[in-house]
Amino acid sequence: METTAKRMLTGNKAMAEAIAQEMERDPRVFVMGEDVGKYGGIFGSTEGLLKKFGPSRVLDTPISETAFIGAAIGAAAEGMRPVVELMFVDFFGVCMDQIYNHMAKIHYMSGGNVDLPIVLMTAVGGGYSDAAQHSQTLYATFAHLPGMKVVAPSTPYDLKGMMISAIRDDNPVVFMFHKSLQGLGWMDQIDASIGPVPEESYTVPLGKAKVMREGRDVTIVALQMMTHYALEAAKRLEQEGIDAEVIDLRSLVPLDKETILQSVKKTHRLVVVDEDYRSYGMTAEVAALAAEEAMYELEAPIRRLAVPDVPIPYSRPLEQFIIPGPQAIYDTVVQLMQE
Repeated sequence: METTAKRMLTGNKAMAEAIAQEMERDPRVFVMGEDVGKYGGIFGSTEGLLKKFGPSRVLDTPISETAFIGAAIGAAAEGMRPVVELMFVDFFGVCMDQIYNHMAKIHYMSGGNVDLPIVLMTAVGGGYSDAAQHSQTLYATFAHLPGMKVVAPSTPYDLKGMMISAIRDDNPVVFMFHKSLQGLGWMDQIDASIGPVPEESYTVPLGKAKVMREGRDVTIVALQMMTHYALEAAKRLEQEGIDAEVIDLRSLVPLDKETILQSVKKTHRLVVVDEDYRSYGMTAEVAALAAEEAMYELEAPIRRLAVPDVPIPYSRPLEQFIIPGPQAIYDTVVQLMQE
């Protein structure tokens, strides 16, 4: 569903509205996690829910990710539809047994008899000097492991629509939201964190990429902040006579291969940009897809931009150096077009 609605929301308010509408629609939906109640989530994704639905459906938990994610899995197995927040994706290490040995595998190991309609939402992304343990994206870590859908919306419209789709999905969904796109007052607010969001309930399909800008010369595949940086770079490239097509993946699992391949067959060049680490990541997966299924359409080598294989630095200049930005994307496309 597309819309021309002019009501503008930040990313966090779009997410909170989506969860509230699903809680109103379905009494099986409830929320749990650290600081999701009175505080409204440290990134605002559960703002106002406690006041509206009370402590029986919005549960503040102790700092024990293994315990409360395990509790959410048990609730889902018994027919509830929990939305559980892992505050930072970086914290996955303390609860990975629950996530991957239980949440992702129970449906398969039960022979399809047990559904786990659980949304594990978690904050990702750097860019604001929160150092190595609070700044990763780790998209590929979860996308690599079968049994879970993995999504990463880039706009307030998609944050709402994809959250509603995730809650209604009978599969476990890892819902990764970028801190910079939440529109929080205590962070440097960016234009991309605010956008039109309809008041009514609507869904955006999981597993469908979106062409954010059509072009004929080069395809840039990205997601979340890298999508917005790619759009900035595309504006500059246009001044150089280079027409870039920008694809927002939105979803890593399922991956929309068709949209990527159609674009590559049109532009004949591919740049893949990721805020995750370079090795064994999303850039390699998309590059392999193009090489396997559109090799003879390519007129130049595939280029990949991602975070080098180092921990995210606390130092602002060093952090800005390792995370790809509009300038790096611009430079890479210009070099590619010269080959």
